[in-house]
Amino acid sequence: MSITIVKQGLADSLQDAGRFGFQHLGINPNGVMDAVAAQTANALVGNEMNETVIECHFPASAFLFHHTTLVALSGADFKAMVNDIEVAINTPFIIHANNILHFKKRKTKARVYIAVQGGFKIEKWLNSCSTNAKANAGGLLGRFLKKDDVLDLNDQKEYKKLLNDKDVLMMPWKVSVEKLYSTTIEVIKGNEFELLQPSSQQKLIKQKFQISSQSDRMGYRLKAEELFLQKPLEMLSSAVTKGTVQLLPNGQLIVLMADHQTTGGYPRVAHITSAAFASLAQMNANDFVQFATISQQEAEDNCIKQQQYLHQLQIACNFRLTEFLQQHAY
Repeated sequence: MSITIVKQGLADSLQDAGRFGFQHLGINPNGVMDAVAAQTANALVGNEMNETVIECHFPASAFLFHHTTLVALSGADFKAMVNDIEVAINTPFIIHANNILHFKKRKTKARVYIAVQGGFKIEKWLNSCSTNAKANAGGLLGRFLKKDDVLDLNDQKEYKKLLNDKDVLMMPWKVSVEKLYSTTIEVIKGNEFELLQPSSQQKLIKQKFQISSQSDRMGYRLKAEELFLQKPLEMLSSAVTKGTVQLLPNGQLIVLMADHQTTGGYPRVAHITSAAFASLAQMNANDFVQFATISQQEAEDNCIKQQQYLHQLQIACNFRLTEFLQQHAY
């Protein structure tokens, strides 16, 4: 049971929730950029929420399925097709063996996540299946997916008799996660926020920042009017994490993303909240970002609400999938 990459995409990779507990050794955490989309895709096919998924950018890879498989897509809408049949995101579907899932054009957002029922048969490195391209470890051979790569799947259920010779069968339900995304990105003030000039503190919140084309999974570089510290500052390198917003020497900002380094020596003027990170991760180069400051308590409350919603979604998806298979005498 496997999938073959028949067309190579742009920096597509296997990712899970991330690799934690090793940052003190300088090992990047990696993991999915948009945990909301990855968890949604897994919930739709009845997986554990942090099961390994494929993270795809546009232009995305094309995948030949060698076994009839239950699949779900979430995150970006790249006009997914099974042969010449369009399949929707946030809706599970069964793809018949020897058919190809491919993507025609980017309609919305930056990253789509592909989950398969049962997950991928991938060996863990340091307790995670996430690809670390810098260390050439994790994922498939520690690199982005290439043409002719074969991804082995864990044991699959047999869905052939539900298809009635169709190439694809869409399940009769859809989930909505749009309320978990926002165009305004909430932040809490960073350790060095108060060291900004008062005018720069205002600019951080009031002006819009454009995502540079030099952005990647390691960091989003933002372009706008320069920000300034009240006086020159020399800092020792200190711990940073996903979502840390640093002020670079040129007065511009960089937001650390999933593949971020483990320490940094630039002023930490803000931190993207956990609940807002998925929204930022789905923005493309040249999109504009605007920040809004909230308290740490508000950030924690928002994170809890988001996780509760995803947990409820998981329960609902498991119920609908079980009910559907029972009704069709599976």
